[in-house]
Amino acid sequence: ISLIVGFLSTMIPAVIGGMLGAFAGYYGRHTDNVIMRLLDVLYAVPGILLAIAIIAAFGANTTTLIIALSVGSIPTYSRTMRANVLMVSNLEYVDAARALGEKDFLIIFKHVVPNSLAPMIVKSTLTIGGAVIATSSLSYLGLGVEPHIPEWGNILKLGSTYLESNSYLAIYPGLAILMLVLSFNFLGDGLRDALDPKLD
Repeated sequence: ISLIVGFLSTMIPAVIGGMLGAFAGYYGRHTDNVIMRLLDVLYAVPGILLAIAIIAAFGANTTTLIIALSVGSIPTYSRTMRANVLMVSNLEYVDAARALGEKDFLIIFKHVVPNSLAPMIVKSTLTIGGAVIATSSLSYLGLGVEPHIPEWGNILKLGSTYLESNSYLAIYPGLAILMLVLSFNFLGDGLRDALDPKLD
């Protein structure tokens, strides 16, 4: 459950934030100002606080948890994609596509976005770990996945009541969370090195 929530709450903001960032970076000026100022408002609210507010309003279940974690991550993905698109959209092959009369929509999704994805992929792998920790933390507090579902945060919460008699009930899920987050961080570092053209 932690892994599924982690993946979905990373993929959803990556897609939505990526599209918003791509439009903001490509069209610039008024479009950029409107999109980025709206996202700045969202960015001003701490992610975990926003997640708790959404869960408190709509109830604690897996779907609400995914939405709550996704909404707070959209601005960071938008900023990452916008920065990449601003750089890529000024390159010669994009100017050539414009000169050949290709529509803006096709240029964005055929030429600009595919060449701006490397940093987004790295960011996604690094933030899956953070999403897993947030999922487990909220479940531990009783604000995440439903209590009857065997999720690492729920298991950790139940195991913590037996710390004196059977401490392994809390240690094993804690270690599982630690190992998963570490593995995604290592994957992110590896991908960053593999996708960095300066290191070739």
